[in-house]
Parts: sequence; structure tokens; C-alpha cells
Amino acid sequence: MENFRLTIICAVFLAAMTGCSEKSVNEFSFGNPNITGINHVRLLAGPFDDAQKRDLQYLKSLNPDRLLATFRLTAGLEPKAEGYKGWEERELRGHFTGHYLSACSMMWAATGDTAMLTRVRYLTRELKLCQDANNDGYLSAFPREFIDRVETIKQVWAPYYTIHKILAGLIDSYTWCADSTALEVACKMSDWINKRCSQLSDMQMQDMLDHTEQGGMNDALYQLFAITGNQDYFDLASKFYQKSYFKPLAVYKDSLKGQHVNSFIPNVIGLARGYEITGNESYRRIVEFFWNTVTGTRSFVTGGTSNGEIWGSDNFHIHSELGPSSHESCCTYNMLKLTRYLWQWNHDPNFSDFYERALWNGILPTQHPVTGMSMYYVPMAPGFYKTFGTPENSFWCCTGTGIENFAKAGESIYSVDKDQLFIDQYISSKLELDSLGFSIELVTGFPENEKVEILIRSERPLSFSLNLRIPRWVASDPKISLNDRLLDYSGNPSSYFKIRRIWRNGDKISLILPMSVNLECMPDSPDTCAVLYGPVVLAGLLGDSGLDEKKTYGHYGPYEDKPVQIPNLLANGLPVAWVHRTNVNNLIFKAPVQGADSVQMVPFYKLFDQRYTIYWRKEKN
Repeated sequence: MENFRLTIICAVFLAAMTGCSEKSVNEFSFGNPNITGINHVRLLAGPFDDAQKRDLQYLKSLNPDRLLATFRLTAGLEPKAEGYKGWEERELRGHFTGHYLSACSMMWAATGDTAMLTRVRYLTRELKLCQDANNDGYLSAFPREFIDRVETIKQVWAPYYTIHKILAGLIDSYTWCADSTALEVACKMSDWINKRCSQLSDMQMQDMLDHTEQGGMNDALYQLFAITGNQDYFDLASKFYQKSYFKPLAVYKDSLKGQHVNSFIPNVIGLARGYEITGNESYRRIVEFFWNTVTGTRSFVTGGTSNGEIWGSDNFHIHSELGPSSHESCCTYNMLKLTRYLWQWNHDPNFSDFYERALWNGILPTQHPVTGMSMYYVPMAPGFYKTFGTPENSFWCCTGTGIENFAKAGESIYSVDKDQLFIDQYISSKLELDSLGFSIELVTGFPENEKVEILIRSERPLSFSLNLRIPRWVASDPKISLNDRLLDYSGNPSSYFKIRRIWRNGDKISLILPMSVNLECMPDSPDTCAVLYGPVVLAGLLGDSGLDEKKTYGHYGPYEDKPVQIPNLLANGLPVAWVHRTNVNNLIFKAPVQGADSVQMVPFYKLFDQRYTIYWRKEKN
């Protein structure tokens, strides 16, 4: 399975490019199961398009030579510019350069902005110069001594984690930009790693993996094997199978308590890719059990997980995980990546429901709408506030994944499987398959309003099934119209509504997804609840007293402050009776609270520069 690409078989070209009969049109197929590549999707006006534009602006503001400085120093070359500060001068130096390569590669695919392609090509060629100067295939911004230290279980900060980011960036450069230099450098780098790891016994390898995080080395190496067919990379990926992680999961045991979350999830992502390569059903069972455990028993209402980067409690004990350092952004990024794999295997709309929840409430809220800077922790404890990195002095793990998040924001809106096309996320966008003369334009004001309009353009009639996701959160039966004719609907939430027909140019679908206010309460504290409107988490506005740029920029989270006191919600009956929308054009709500007339609530993704709460204690008036 070619990852992140749209495969179109010959029958498609025959149907689309020739004057074929309607009988031959019915043989149309999109090809093998796959997620439609972001190079076929363009975002249209809306919050994700705005976020992508801010991300693009930030990517352009960074100086590639400053990102390359420590690579050149390590290779014995004179830097062309002073290196960046923050984590780029610590033991993880070089990791952000890998993220930057991935982000620029995907941004080129997603927008066609040639400045991104130019930067990718410059960076890969400069990295090759560094690799050539090292003279043995080694490439990193830190010395080989760090690898010596991790192999001998001495103190060091995650060298293979950093190497994974660089490898992933090179693979993305090849995948999205067809950069052959990137592939050459990645292969030489992996050959060097293979020589090192081949000298370790299985026990030494496992000790090394348990000693410090290695990111998704297995994922990158499986990807490289899929591209090259080199068996060495497959065997090396298998060596990064961390037994302490996977043995309990293989017997359906939740042993996640105490584990480092953002070390664990990337390993499971690699196992998911390993399943696709090997067909090993035990890998799939581990991945599925892990996903169900995390999303079902260890996730906040936002789709995020972790507290202080750790799962600190038993499953279903989420209340104790509320803190100023909960919900590490990297973890949400990685859970979405894992969810994409699972959806491909069986098209279960539950995966898309989770993806939507985490995308709107765990990813979109983490980019500041003015500065474009990203968050590290997303405080879940009531009364705190958001903090962000700085443009040139942070470069944390979560700012690295942060710049990737919005480059690939269009990746899971549309999907294909043989003669079926799925629409899973209701984000204004356009799917363009130029070689087929076919496109779909999706326009919506979601979630401010419930209406979605889908317009089909096609040079030839095409027969296929269009599957519209009916989300879990719909308040009543959706209304679906085709060319202004209301269709009969019978179905359930968290399902697909399938329309099978011969599609022609100008066909139009209108979809209304009824939304309402709901509560989601904690399993271990039933009186502690969050308020949602449809899939959107609402946050209570608590004012900006004492907040300034010094407090909100340059910190992982709000460590120096105590949270403000939170009033209880006065909850009488169903939430629709006491949570009221106050603006027909925007999602602004009010709800009664103890000791005051009401509190204002807005979508969490729109709340910035003031204190907030997502979780409330509720009591009856």
C-alpha cells in the first residue's frame, strides 16, 4: 500500500478520458484502499485555511542556514549562520530541522507554494554535504558520542528520537517533493544505523530502547523499506520492536500507567505500518487494543491525553490527570496519525468521529491566531491559560509537530476505496483529480451553522458510491438533498449515508447536520463535566487578569500561576434547558453559575489570551 497517495487504476483513465458508454462508466474504480493525498486537496475559506496560511508564513520566516548550523558544526564545516536557540542548542538539536523538512514538504503538496519546494531542495542538498563530510553515512546535529551513550545506557537525551525526526523529514521530502537527494541521504543514514545496531545483542537492543525514547524509528524504517525494497531496512525496523511496550498489549493488558506517552504512541504507529508491510495479525490486534484503550479510557473531552507527558493513573481515572501540564500537543498529533491507519483498515466511522473531535478541540486550539505560535501543554485543569513557544527561542517537540499539523490539515477530509469515495470531515475544501477531469467542492460554515454543500464537477459521467459520514453527535436525523430533492434517510449516528449513482457535472448535495448542546462527564467524577455543541468543546471565559506576553510566551505551560477559582455550573435538567446560544452567527453561549448571573462560553479553538475552564463541577439550583 503506497502511503498517503491516491492510486488510480487504468479503468479510471478509460472512463474519464474517453467518450465511453454508460455501461463502461459503471466499471469505474478509484483503485486500492487509500487516503487521498494532500496534494489533491486545497483548503477553502475557514478556520483551517486561516491556520494553514499562518503556518506557511511562519515556515517562510525561518532561516534554513540557522537550522543547519549545528549539522555543519558536527560535520566539521563552518556554519553559514548562527544556530537557533532553545532545544536547537540542547541534546535534541536537529530534531526541529526534521520537522521543518516534513512541514515544508507537506505544505508544498498542500498549497503548491514554490518557496516550500525551494527550501526542501536546499536543505536536503546541504544535509548531503554534511553527510559527505562525515564520510561514513552518519548524519545528525549531535556527535556520535550520543549514540555511544545510549547504547551503553548512560545519560543522554533521546538521540534516536532526533534521528527519527530527521529520517521522517527526508522521507517526506522524497514522498511529497520527489527529492531523490533526500532518499539517498535517508538510505545512507539508515545504513549507518544498521551497522551500529547489528553489533548489539537482542538484550542490548531492548535495554537501549527502554533507556530512552526513540520516536518512531520503526515507522520510518518500514516506510523506507516500502520505498526501496531493501530488506536491511525491514530487519532494522523489526529490531526497534520494544517488547516492554508490546508484550502486555498483545494479551490485552492495559499496562500504560507510568509510561511516557509521547514515546509510546509513535512506537504503536510504527507497528501499524509494520502490520501493513507484514500482514502480522498480532500487530494489528496490539494497535487496535491500544487505540481503544487510550481513546476510550485515557483521553480528555478534547481528544488529548497525558499529564506531564505520563499516563499517571489507572484507566478510567481521568479526573486526577487534570493539571497545568496535561494534554501534551505531540500526543494528539500522534493519535491522529495512528487513527488514520486504523480507518484505512476497515472504514469504521468511529475513527473519523474521534479524528474530528481531536482535530477541532486538540489541534486547532493550539495555534495562536495572531502570532501563529504553537502550544506544548494544553492545560485541562480549570482556571489556567494557554502558553506558546517563541518564534526563534523554543523549538520544542510540540512546536515541531505544530508546524506539521496545519501543513497537512486537509489530509483526512476525503478518502477513496475502489469505487467508493468517503467524505469524513466537514471542512471547506476542494478535492481536485485533474487527470480525471473530476473535482468535489465542499463549502460550509460548520460548526457555526449546520449546512454543508457539496458540488461535483466532472468532464464525464462517473459511477461510484459517495459516502457521507453521519457523525455520532447529530441531535436528530440529518436532512440530505440531491439536486434540491430531499432523500429518504434511515440510519444511525456514527455511520455513512451512501449515495450510489452515475454522477454528472453540476450535481449538488446539501447536507444539514443538526447540532445541540451536550454534557460529557468524567467516569471517575460524574459531577465533573464538559459542555459541547455538536463535536465542539466549549470553554468558559474567566478573564485575562494578570496575563501578559511574558506569562504566555516561552513556557511549556502556566507553571508559575495558581488557577483562579471556578464557580459551579447550575445544571437543572438537560443542558439545552440552561445552556443558551446568544449569537446566531457565532458560537457564543451563556450558562448559569453559582454566585453570578451567567458565564460566557465559546469554542475552545477560539479562546486565546485569557483564563478558561473546560471542565466544571455541576450542581442543581
